[in-house]
Amino acid sequence: MMEKTFIHRLLALFPNAIAHKLLLMWMFILAFWVISFSLKDHTKFLFSLRNSISLNHWNIFRNSTYLEAPPNPEISPTETELRIQRIMEKLDQLVPPRPFTNVSSTTSATHSRATVLSPRDTYCRGDRLDVLLEMRDHLGRRKEYGGDFLRARIFSPGLKAGASGKVTDFNNGTYLVSFTLFWEGQVSLSVLLIHPSEGVSALWRARNQGYDRVNFTGQFANGPSRVFSKCGLTLHTSAELCEYLDDRDQEAFYCLKPPRVPCEALTHVTTRSANISYIRQKEWALFHRSNVGVEMMKNFASIKVLACGKSKNIEAKCRLGMKSPFPSGYTVKRKWIAAFCKQIELNETKTINDCLKRKLIYLMGDSTLRQWIQYLPKMVKTLKDFDLHGVGPFKTHMLLDAERHTLIQWKKHGHPFVTQSLFSVKDDNYIPREIDRIAGDKDTAIVITLGQHLRPFPIKIFIRRAINVQKAIERLFLRSPETKVILKTENTRRMFDNAEMFSDFHGYIQNLIMRDIFMDLNVGIIDAWDMTIADSTNNIHPPDYVIENQINMFLNYIC
Repeated sequence: MMEKTFIHRLLALFPNAIAHKLLLMWMFILAFWVISFSLKDHTKFLFSLRNSISLNHWNIFRNSTYLEAPPNPEISPTETELRIQRIMEKLDQLVPPRPFTNVSSTTSATHSRATVLSPRDTYCRGDRLDVLLEMRDHLGRRKEYGGDFLRARIFSPGLKAGASGKVTDFNNGTYLVSFTLFWEGQVSLSVLLIHPSEGVSALWRARNQGYDRVNFTGQFANGPSRVFSKCGLTLHTSAELCEYLDDRDQEAFYCLKPPRVPCEALTHVTTRSANISYIRQKEWALFHRSNVGVEMMKNFASIKVLACGKSKNIEAKCRLGMKSPFPSGYTVKRKWIAAFCKQIELNETKTINDCLKRKLIYLMGDSTLRQWIQYLPKMVKTLKDFDLHGVGPFKTHMLLDAERHTLIQWKKHGHPFVTQSLFSVKDDNYIPREIDRIAGDKDTAIVITLGQHLRPFPIKIFIRRAINVQKAIERLFLRSPETKVILKTENTRRMFDNAEMFSDFHGYIQNLIMRDIFMDLNVGIIDAWDMTIADSTNNIHPPDYVIENQINMFLNYIC
């Protein structure tokens, strides 16, 4: 009522009709300006509040002295954060804290007992053989909890045959190891204690404590000279930073800004070990060479496996979307044979050429996938290297067969990439962004591997990256459901590398995460983890016959 009286009195001061209109127009503009200003301030307030919430989500280790907050997108990352939280809860249950006082109270391979259940003089091909493990410590006392990191394998050296075994942890100090007897002949059994549960607990705690085990150094171009600066996934400093941010996917990389050099001048990065450890001094004894990968079945004789007339033929051809069991296959004469699908023999050059005709193949990941692009010209002589003028081993690699319109490209994944070699960041991108750039069609295939370079960093970095890749694949399938996507799992590596940074335990956990996140996607799996255990290569870059088996599995998916 008061507002109406005020407006009538104000109009009475201007009896002219034109003046009335001008006054009303002026009042409308004033009101619009006030509302606009208020909304602008209100939006700033909401965005600031949202940033604070997101920062707390990302800041996993609140007591850490390291700045851990990447950029925050305008769309709340709550869904991703909740998924990460749920996966972390599962993992924390899988790897609970274990007490450690000294080595004598930890699991001992020598004092533990292995018993073959229902032993026989001979077995039949296709039978299952079970071994019960009862764990004891170095003083011979029964272990009352599980969590040991074990690797089970059967093998026949004369046949160059091998397969992994399945380990079931009863969480009370006993384990059941199950082997499928895939081939005939004398077969040896092996169970390695890679790390006792106390060592596993130490690795898990240490991994999630810090980002600073690796030093990143950025090279900035400043005219004819080069300027070097400290970089990393996080930097604890009040100095001015260059921020290389992916707002949507919550990925971040930082460098200290060099004086009088723009942030856009960053061209290359290299890394070195920082010699920083979160493993306690007493715990390091658990990772001494003599305590890693200790055989538990060295006194067991080999078993005899006969054909027994059993022959199970798998009729279903290998195709995308098939569930990969464990073990997913075995090797005989160094040839990988899948246990869940029928493989086509692709050993003729013409057959492979026909398969690759008009194919666009994008390999995205680390140097274990770069091995493919280095080996493929040995299999297919018509594939020729196309020089993209990069520098160093981690430049983008490309193979072309112009006559058959075939293109194969390898590109490394984005930060973190751990190598002492200087690598370019000018064409760098995270895998989800690379996937987003691909139109896709029935003749396009993408192979992705992820993990080795993320082992030295908190597991949430890996989980976030895997979720972002999954979302990118879902976007790809919306625009091109015929595009073929294949995941190559991590392979095993040397047991005696720096365990805190590179233990295969980290790779094992990451494999579990990948399978959980990509479970419902129509993708193919190349189980490099299983392949390298079967062949016992223990090398981050396995030999050519393993790479050939991986490529053959890939060709079975796309041909």
